[in-house]
Amino acid sequence: MGKKKQCSGIFSDNYFVHKTNIMESTDILKKVRKIEIKTRGLSRNIFAGQWHSAFKGRGMVFSEVREYQFGDDVRDIDWNVTARFHRPYVKVFEEERELTVMLLVDVSGSLEFGTVGQSKRDMATEIAATLAFSAIQNNDKIGVIFFSDHIEKYIPPKKGRKHILLIIREMLDFHPQSRRTDIAEAVNYLTRAQKRRCTAFVISDFYEPGMLSPKALDGGSENKLLHAFRVANQKHDMVAIQVYDPRAKTLPDVGLLKVSDTETGHETYIDTSSRRFREAHTRSWLTRENNLKTVFTRSKVDYTSISTADDYVKALIRLFRQRA
Repeated sequence: MGKKKQCSGIFSDNYFVHKTNIMESTDILKKVRKIEIKTRGLSRNIFAGQWHSAFKGRGMVFSEVREYQFGDDVRDIDWNVTARFHRPYVKVFEEERELTVMLLVDVSGSLEFGTVGQSKRDMATEIAATLAFSAIQNNDKIGVIFFSDHIEKYIPPKKGRKHILLIIREMLDFHPQSRRTDIAEAVNYLTRAQKRRCTAFVISDFYEPGMLSPKALDGGSENKLLHAFRVANQKHDMVAIQVYDPRAKTLPDVGLLKVSDTETGHETYIDTSSRRFREAHTRSWLTRENNLKTVFTRSKVDYTSISTADDYVKALIRLFRQRA
């Protein structure tokens, strides 16, 4: 009887785990489908006409040859065709419209924070999915780099709906090995790994302790994030999208509050009833934002900042129009 009872217990445990896994998998598929319906519709109806006007192709590709006309650049003369027809012909080039798009997605612990109905990670996922569907509808390739304080996963650029659904599923169900952040490492990895020119979106809350302090920006050695963006932007078309929670900017007056750092696990109590403390919190946020803006301005990287309480569609439209 003891053995029978033990087997029954083992069977029940295995069944419970198996059933749980099925439920979790079904839940993930539902979330993937929900995001696909929303973001694919946005990219088709809103961004379809703006995508390639905002993000140019990799360069110029050969189209055809035609007879030389006054004013043509002599460097474009096709000498083989000219010799064959005994008249000067020039090569005609056109802009290569197909893009390779890379999404650098922050999966560190700080992205899990959220106070207005969704976390920063939820919004980052929707933004990434919208960009991915916009790219694929224009026959572009899409790839992803998941990063924390190191490269968590690299998905090479490919085309196709199945590829995008795989990316969305990974974003929804990805469990990073580290909870800390090193954005510069992700940008440097892109520079090393992506040999051909691409359009790269860095989607992050850009929360990294010490990275944006005035000392780090104005010290003798160049800030590592600024340097990484400068180098990468010489080779690729870099775009930064910051996602933040409104409570990072303004604290409510709710008295004594226990808070924890999602990346380090450090816990402490803060007194939000103190107006001086709330004002200091806001000043600290504004200083970080100004320093972040300095990084993007000096490295000539286009960027937008989006609160989880706002409509990210409007922010992306503004970004697209800014670049058009």
